[in-house]
Amino acid sequence: MRIKTHVAKGDTVEVIAGNHKGKQGTVLSVNAAKGQVVVEGARVIKKAIRKSEENPDGGILEQDGPIAISNVKKI
Repeated sequence: MRIKTHVAKGDTVEVIAGNHKGKQGTVLSVNAAKGQVVVEGARVIKKAIRKSEENPDGGILEQDGPIAISNVKKI
């Protein structure tokens, strides 16, 4: 079963509520079951990563985090 949402991957949206209110970006992914969307540049989180072949130094990686789907509006 597919859950219908008001935004889809590739849409341009604006954050209308929460700490990141007013930011705009493109939807990178939609998780309708959890009610979350990932918006490019809206909620950047820092994640610690350990050393591996891809990242020999390890360190801190910045990536886009999820936002509640009710907090975004399609532009």
